[in-house]
Formats: sequence, structure tokens, C-alpha cells
Amino acid sequence: MSGSDVTRGGVRGARPDREALTGAAAGRRRRRRGRGEQPMVPEAEFSSYYGKPVLNKPTWKPLDIAGYLYLGGLAGGSSLLAAGADLTGRPALARAAKLGAAGAISLSLAALVHDLGRPARFLNMLRVFKPTSPMSVGSWLLTAYAPLTMAAAATDVARRYRLVGSAATAGAAVLGTGVVTYTAVLVADTAVPSWHEGYRELPFVFAGSGASAAAGLGLLAAPAGQAGPARRMAVLGAALELGSFQFMKQRMGLSAETYEQGRPHLLLRASEALTAGGAALAVLSGRRRQRWLAAAAGAALLTGSAALRFAVFHAGVASAEDPKYTVVPQRERLAARGG
Repeated sequence: MSGSDVTRGGVRGARPDREALTGAAAGRRRRRRGRGEQPMVPEAEFSSYYGKPVLNKPTWKPLDIAGYLYLGGLAGGSSLLAAGADLTGRPALARAAKLGAAGAISLSLAALVHDLGRPARFLNMLRVFKPTSPMSVGSWLLTAYAPLTMAAAATDVARRYRLVGSAATAGAAVLGTGVVTYTAVLVADTAVPSWHEGYRELPFVFAGSGASAAAGLGLLAAPAGQAGPARRMAVLGAALELGSFQFMKQRMGLSAETYEQGRPHLLLRASEALTAGGAALAVLSGRRRQRWLAAAAGAALLTGSAALRFAVFHAGVASAEDPKYTVVPQRERLAARGG
């Protein structure tokens, strides 16, 4: 290269706007420009082809499916409360819980069938039993559980066939533990980020919520002298629900954002206030034996449990609509494996 080819500014023909320096030379050049200048990288935007979400959002109807989740928890919890009331000689509480379980599971099945569109679609799920499918297990569970609740309630009201009624009550209580929690396994088995990321804790959240709702129904319907098991269930259920949910949000990472925004956030705040307040009123009603305190506690617990289920439903829909909640966790998992 001749001297005429070299200029004071560099090599003739160099295009500084297109030929970038790299490595140590680039670092020295940036330092010469001054420390105040910082490279600006636009914030990442997560999208998919044609602006559509990465996942198809759940097409379930909010009232049907959130109601199905709530009523199933209420039914299962009520069956457990009914069995306990029978064992401890509290007939009024037992009857209220048995009737509550039968009514709640009937409405829950009606909501599910309404969302499916035709009863035949539910019957089609019973053609095979697949232990690895939460939907298949849940369908068979409901098919076995619902008649037991009907038998337990009918024999109690008729005051006949007590042995049959006792067996039905015990069977409903055993299956009720699965009815309370299987819906959490069902939604967590999907690809919806805010449901799937909470798969470890969500069954405990639903168990506590179902217990709180059942306790609320017992406090509303039973006389104060027989409501002791309902008061204890209210405190234990509220503690399990609120504690498990907080632990779940801490472990979920980015997907927990959907529970802190918009409608899910408002529903959760209402749920927490109603559930904690209902448990406190339940304890107070046991000390003062005032009926209006027990009724207020029961209404708060029932409403708080419903608000939680609707919050979980709407948070799942929001996480499916935003590609960020699918893409970012996947990249983090890939980076962790690579490291």
C-alpha cells in the first residue's frame, strides 16, 4: 500500500457508517467518545406471526368454567365437613353440608355440560379410562362422586336407610378430597403459563379454597352450637389457601405478573380480604355465639373462595394472550440447561 493511499483519518474508501470496529479497538474508541454515551438497545417485543398469540387462549366461558371450579371445591369440602359432623353428632351441620354438596356438584356438572355444548360430549369422556389424563380421571371421579352425594342427602332428609346414608356419606368424603383438588391438576396440565407454572402449589390453593367455602356454607346454615367444625375448617382452609397462594406466586417467576394486573389483581385483593376477614369473624362468632357474626363470616368465606377461582381463571387467559409469558420462561430454561 502506497503512502498516497493512507490518509490522516484512515484508509481511503473506508465507510465508518458501515464498517464497525470490534474487540479492544471498539472498546478504546467508545471510551474516547466519553463515558456519558451509552448504547441504546430497544426493549424486546414478543410477538408471533401476524400478531397472534403463541398459544390459543382458553375458549372456556368464564361463568361456566370458573363456576365449575368453584362449585366443585365447595362440594368436595362440604362432603368432608358432613362426614365430620356425622361422626361428632351434629345433625343440623351434617344435613346442611350434605345438601350443599349435592346441590353444588349438580350445578358444577351443569356448568361443565353447558360449556361443552352437549351432554353427549361429557359421556364420550367416559368411553375409556386413562390414568395419565386429568380430564379422564376427573370425569370418572365426578361420575362416582355425584350419586354418593345425592344418596347421602336424600337418606338424611328422608330419615330412612341410615346405613346406606352413612356409607354414602363416607364414600363422598373419600372422593371429595379428589374433587376439591383435581380441577387444579386439570388446569395446571395445560400449556397456559399462569396455570402450568403453579402446578406444585395450585392443588393446595384449591384445597384451602374449597375448605373455606364449605366452612362458609356450614356457618351460614347451621346453628351456632353445632358450627364448631365449620369454624375450625374456616381457619385451616383460609391459612392453607392464602399461604399456598403466596408461596406459589414467589415460585412462579414472570408468570406471577398476571396475578398482579387488571381484573385478576382486583379479584385477588378482594379474595384475600374476604377470606382472612371471614376466618377472623368465624373465630369471633364462636366466642360470642352471635348468629349474625356467623352469617357474615359464612358469606365472606363463600364470596372469597369464588373470587379466587375467577382470579385464577382470568389470569390464565391473560397469560395465554401475551407471548412474553411463554417465550421468556422457555429461553430461561434453555439458558439454564446450556449453563
